[in-house]
Amino acid sequence: MPPPDAVPDRRALWLYSWGWRLATPLLGCYLLYRSLAQPEYRQHWGERWGFWPAERSTADIDTWHTGRVRPLWVHAVSVGETVAMLPLLRQCAAAWPDVPILLTHATPTGRATGQERLKDLTGRLAQSYLPYDTPGAVERFLTHWNPAIGLIMETEVWPNLVAAANRHDVPLVSVNARLSPRSLARGQRFESLIRPAVAGFSMIIAQTQDDAERIALLGKRPEAVTGNLKFDQPADFVLQARGQGWRKRLGNRPVVLAASTREGEEALILESWREVLLHRHPRLGGGEDDLLPLLIVVPRHPNRFEAVARLIERYTGGAPLTRRAFDDPQTDFSASGVLLGDSMGEMQAWYAAADVAVMGGSLLPFGSQNLIEANAAGCPVVLGPSVYNFQQAAEASILFSASIQVENPREAIPVALDLAADSQRRGAMSEAGVAFAQAHRGALERTLEALAPLLERTLGKPAVPLVNTTPPPARLDAG
Repeated sequence: MPPPDAVPDRRALWLYSWGWRLATPLLGCYLLYRSLAQPEYRQHWGERWGFWPAERSTADIDTWHTGRVRPLWVHAVSVGETVAMLPLLRQCAAAWPDVPILLTHATPTGRATGQERLKDLTGRLAQSYLPYDTPGAVERFLTHWNPAIGLIMETEVWPNLVAAANRHDVPLVSVNARLSPRSLARGQRFESLIRPAVAGFSMIIAQTQDDAERIALLGKRPEAVTGNLKFDQPADFVLQARGQGWRKRLGNRPVVLAASTREGEEALILESWREVLLHRHPRLGGGEDDLLPLLIVVPRHPNRFEAVARLIERYTGGAPLTRRAFDDPQTDFSASGVLLGDSMGEMQAWYAAADVAVMGGSLLPFGSQNLIEANAAGCPVVLGPSVYNFQQAAEASILFSASIQVENPREAIPVALDLAADSQRRGAMSEAGVAFAQAHRGALERTLEALAPLLERTLGKPAVPLVNTTPPPARLDAG
């Protein structure tokens, strides 16, 4: 039974549910629109409304519906959440080798990342989209998959899903939970919906004490504060070697990476880049080949690759545009002023190839993308003013001298180019970034320690102990 404060307001939930139902035609139009650039959005439509084929997929295993073994369900919205949960999921997979795993997503890129990174779990792993939050869809989802427990990465609070999970006696855990001041204000505006949903979680594991305090204002104080799981991502030596190989082909020129850029940021970056380069060189593409800086632009979302390519061509005034073509040994990069990184899952390679990264999502009010990955790779970071999604990590990284923050987004490119030209300062920031990331590791161990009793109650005694894969961290705060 859910706790009394987790019982939703019936009128608010009824209005909320009808809002979702009435939005169904718009949701279909949205998926079609997204599919114009990313055809994967046309696949698995039924799952988004809680319908699955009558015949089981070959990716699923025979024990799903026997009733003997209920699956462990993990929800990771997109790529970042999927990558962050991988060490945790692998620990659970090793500890409970007979328990099937259901991995749900909201985006095709998240789904593809999970499929690619978890090939070794084929036969016990099933993937699905998490349905939209209508009463019927979430009811069908829980009836169909019958999970033993749900681990929800970061702060995904869906009132109908939480209410249905409580009715089905499926404990929900918010893992790596965070809540920005902006999200808190939004949640408080819809308190009659959000407060019971937050209270309906069996456990909340927050990233930071600040996150825990804000979450408590929405109805439930987190049971643990463990740090950010994104610090515990293992290095991908294959990707790092790939990036180092790319760097050799780029020569001695300064390389600036615009990493995981969001809509509107590319235009700002390209305009600033053109102004700086026209000032430093008579023409974009002029000067000595090994001294001409290179800008690499890697958009956050693959559906925007073509639009960004057209934008680059307009802003560079006909200067050569090279796409991700490093696998072609004949590609000549000497005359390229801007390179489009139109690939997915290669950020560690891009960081290894770059001298400095301008962090996407921080130049305009998107809250920043993951600066931790760049720091861990030893790539100095330039941040814009918007970092609310990584506030504490950004502050700590700046204190470590691993990142620089600019108040004016237009200053990011000039600062990055100056840093790329200063090998001594760049080297010091690179070492500081690695030390910063290493010092804050350990969230995985603490998360497993907090989860262990609930996992044992729902999944049974583990076959092997839940063990830590990282060295003990030195706990360092941002102040």
